[in-house]
Amino acid sequence: MLRITELRLPLNHPQDALRPAIVARLGLRSDADLTGHTVFRRAYDARKKSAVVLIYTVDCELADEAEVLQRLAGDAHVRPSPDTSYHFVARAPADFHASGERLRPLVIGFGPCGLFAALILAQMGLRPIVLERGKQVRERTKDTWGLWRQGVLTPESNVQFGEGGAGTFSDGKLWSQISDPRHLTRKVLTEFVKAGAPEEILYVSKPHIGTFRLVSMIEKMRADIEALGGEIRFQQQVTDLLIEGDEGQRHVRGVTLASGEQIRADQVVLALGHSARDTFEMLHRRGVMMEAKPFSIGYRIEHPQSVIDQARFGPNAGHPILGAADYKLVHHARNGRSVYSFCMCPGGTVVAATSEPERVVTNGMSQYSRNERNANAGIVVGISPQDYRQDGLGEGPVNPLDGMAFQRLWESRAYELGGGGYVAPGQLVGDFIKNQRGPRSGQAFGRVLPSYKPGVNLTDLSEPGRASLPDYALAAIREALPAFERQIKGFSMADAVLTGVETRTSSPLRINRGRDHQSLNVRGLYPAGEGAGYAGGIMSAGVDGIEAAEALGVQLLGPAASR
Repeated sequence: MLRITELRLPLNHPQDALRPAIVARLGLRSDADLTGHTVFRRAYDARKKSAVVLIYTVDCELADEAEVLQRLAGDAHVRPSPDTSYHFVARAPADFHASGERLRPLVIGFGPCGLFAALILAQMGLRPIVLERGKQVRERTKDTWGLWRQGVLTPESNVQFGEGGAGTFSDGKLWSQISDPRHLTRKVLTEFVKAGAPEEILYVSKPHIGTFRLVSMIEKMRADIEALGGEIRFQQQVTDLLIEGDEGQRHVRGVTLASGEQIRADQVVLALGHSARDTFEMLHRRGVMMEAKPFSIGYRIEHPQSVIDQARFGPNAGHPILGAADYKLVHHARNGRSVYSFCMCPGGTVVAATSEPERVVTNGMSQYSRNERNANAGIVVGISPQDYRQDGLGEGPVNPLDGMAFQRLWESRAYELGGGGYVAPGQLVGDFIKNQRGPRSGQAFGRVLPSYKPGVNLTDLSEPGRASLPDYALAAIREALPAFERQIKGFSMADAVLTGVETRTSSPLRINRGRDHQSLNVRGLYPAGEGAGYAGGIMSAGVDGIEAAEALGVQLLGPAASR
């Protein structure tokens, strides 16, 4: 197979235009010399709004591939197609569990990282046991709607906890900027397609699925794991680790559940989400090595999706191939802070994402259709451990748990400003930019009706003594919004809405691990995914889960089983 990259065609090219374009690009003598072709990737270039161009990466089957490669040897965009298939690093022999004496590996958490760690372990024949503190995805969905519609929080079953993890209630974005020399993202996408995702996710440049489709897909993948001998146990919260040995040679030997049950295991994958705060506290007490890390805080911003479409695509707004427009924005403020858009959800909604009582947290979600009225994104400010350290020393290592305390402070403040009942505080962008003090008499929403449920209470997000974020964050965002207007016309429109607060952009800590993916000071413990500080989003978390499972498999089965 031969691969062409950067093959450009107009947005509205005829359906049958790709094949002759390939023939012309390769200088083939006749159409018959092209025996087959497959689109590997389709992106677009919308920098010229009136002349949007589609950019194809195509894998081609040729009558004489060697001749073409020799003739185009100096062409950087014509190369042999890489092998993107998945190759297992280890496989358990058929009788591996025959004696019944071997301890099965555990996977704690069943979000994207835990899902793919368990799937790979099951496909390697290692029959993992998954422990998920939340409920099955359909029961979890009912509990999540209970918060959104009735203001009733179920602490163990919500946007953060339950089958599928936080990614289930998101835009279902399936792209990442991680380095991927082994094409593990392709493995993730392929498994999703097998589970019912549309095949287009294999080739569009920014694939997404949406919540409703993810629900049935996760159930199918769970069934695949169980069919391979894996076991998924729901509503099983891990409250302690069993660790043996002294500081020089410690090894995990199992876990204790909230019920008091102990499960013995010599290999444990920690696929925690970024909101597993009580588990982080337990790991810290147990002396598992971890460190504070940077993360970001801010608000969700909502605009009419039509405003974003027009700004990005101009006369091509609404084109079915382009779909609802997204954006990615960054501003470096005068106070030294970076402000950027995060988890942009075209045609989506802002959702209540708390997992703790009397705290308000926002996130964004879209369905596959992305046809809701509003666009939303996090507008967040980067912070460092020195910003949130609690000891007041100003130097030296920061307690890894200080970031959680910082998050809780602002989430509790948001609950207070919202007036209770998980109503979120909000402010019109025009008033926020002008630093309008207090809600004006008769103030009401304009063109943008906020989508957050249970509701939004218009207030002053910068009120002295009761501000919704630190002063440096408020100042940086206030400066960034007009700057973003220069890139997206209408971004700082007066009746766009800010809804607070977005605090869980990523984990506030990192559980340190070595190149073998094991904890630096507890052998057999494999910290992985977003909660452990090694991923951000469905794709990178899934890939990290695969790599953790591979490392565990090689460690357990030994080099002789490696492929």
